[in-house]
Amino acid sequence: MDGSKGPLDGIIVLDLSRILAGPTCTQALGDLGATVIKVEHPGRGDDTRGWGPPFATGTDGERTDLSSYFMCTNRNKLSVAVDIATTEGQQVIHDIAARADICIENFKPGGLDKYGLDHATMGARHPHLIYCSISGFGQTGPNREKPGYDLMAQGYSGIMSLTGEADGPPAKVAVGIADVMTGMYAATGILAALHHRTRTGQGQHIDLSLVDASVAWMINEGVAHLTTGKPRPRRGQQHATIVPYQTFECADGHVLVAVGNDLQYTRFCDFLGRPDLADDARFATNSARVVNRDTLIPILEDLMRTHGQADIVAGLEARKVPVGPVHSVEQAFASDQVAAREMRIDMAKDGIDRGGVELIGNPLKFSATPVTYRHAPPHLGEDTQAVLDWLAGKRATPEA
Repeated sequence: MDGSKGPLDGIIVLDLSRILAGPTCTQALGDLGATVIKVEHPGRGDDTRGWGPPFATGTDGERTDLSSYFMCTNRNKLSVAVDIATTEGQQVIHDIAARADICIENFKPGGLDKYGLDHATMGARHPHLIYCSISGFGQTGPNREKPGYDLMAQGYSGIMSLTGEADGPPAKVAVGIADVMTGMYAATGILAALHHRTRTGQGQHIDLSLVDASVAWMINEGVAHLTTGKPRPRRGQQHATIVPYQTFECADGHVLVAVGNDLQYTRFCDFLGRPDLADDARFATNSARVVNRDTLIPILEDLMRTHGQADIVAGLEARKVPVGPVHSVEQAFASDQVAAREMRIDMAKDGIDRGGVELIGNPLKFSATPVTYRHAPPHLGEDTQAVLDWLAGKRATPEA
């Protein structure tokens, strides 16, 4: 295997998913070198192709079918436009599955049965296949028939009840985090199943739901409720069990301060010119600060407003107290850190204004098998003929 092509070079993924959770998973696999064949409806394609503006603009100045939403999770994929409602389309999918290692879909449970593309049918015909199903509530349970969207998963799982200001309404996370985390869990499960198949030769079914994934990433807040049996309140920008660990308003913006231990707290108080706040028994230990946060935090907020962001960052960094600015999206992508870590990438694309598209990079940094960016997000059906030629034996690989 050529390591320069990525650790999953030679793995073929049949991608029947759309929107965000499934495509997040398959893009991750594609970045790792897998060949991802994305099957889309010939007329409308992935729903997110129309989720805009913004859209990539063609060299003619016209809007293309590449919305920013679609592009965020669909690089390193080949787009094949076939209608799964037809016998011909179903046969194409089975032909791909016969050569694929992985199939991932996010239809409503039972939605693929009538097309003969469900796990029971696909697993029987292609026992080597790792088949991953993503849905709102899973293949079992009382809510399996309900449609699943990121927003509903955030609400159902409890995460929204913890997000937002203490005196405000529940708030959703700004990005589709339930979808994204489900996609990451899917990638983890698929890689584990690949290892199992290497040992046994057997494929298997992975059943994953947005709600299950969202409940799982409740982490410390979820376990705190299970431990105490008590409701968990919204705390806005504050941490449930560490004080101070939050956003502070300053003279010219906002900063983040994460005081992880009592020594850091003493140094924080030194910067503020209030060493007495470290000596006060009400605030001397983290446990005491948690109990007395309503008294301490207003004092700290008033002090922080008298300092500028740059002074706070420099002063606390010099004292080895974790601190950082609150960036806008523009500032984050313009930062030297994002540039140094190659988290902002350019991909060439024929027919697109300025010669290509700009995307977010993959965070994985391998020493021997780095991620690769081989294909910009495809237009609908862009690779249909190439894949059909591959299935017919006219070419050795579906990738150009």
